[in-house]
Amino acid sequence: MSTAALTRLTPRPLTLTAMIVIGIALAVTLPIAFHQFSLAGRIWLPMHLPVLLAGFLGGPVSGLLVGLGAPLISHLITGMPPTYAVPLMTVELAIYGLVAGMAYARLGLNVVLSLVLAMIAGRLLFGVSLALLNLIWKMPYGAVEFFARLGFADTSWPGLLVQLVTIPPLVAIYARSQRTSP
Repeated sequence: MSTAALTRLTPRPLTLTAMIVIGIALAVTLPIAFHQFSLAGRIWLPMHLPVLLAGFLGGPVSGLLVGLGAPLISHLITGMPPTYAVPLMTVELAIYGLVAGMAYARLGLNVVLSLVLAMIAGRLLFGVSLALLNLIWKMPYGAVEFFARLGFADTSWPGLLVQLVTIPPLVAIYARSQRTSP
């Protein structure tokens, strides 16, 4: 990179890049911490938290990029999520981050409504992706099973609850800090 290119870097793209890198790092390490305490990822959804926060705090592009990168990088480093789940979770988490950021930052919806919309959109596209992947590969379960179990809400309700309880106050704290910073 030339010196001239470096001088054009402004704090905003550097901060955005740092946020994306930190979001992916958290999305990789948080599930490791949960697994250390035998807390299953499918139940607690620890990878979802940093992706959703990236969408809320950094906007739709940050959320999208963290959601796209986290499952594959986590799989390459830790072997989790399992290979069959990487494309499904990539779609789901990318949509989570994108919709959270779009609904909150662009549409001006409140945090809880934005969060619920992101959850619904991500789970719907997970199911659609599952149906499409089942046309190519034999998956461990099908879209009909997925939707019959309400997008695994019967299994993952603790993680969904954690998201609903933790994300709104974190976003509020961040918003308050932005209003008081110079």
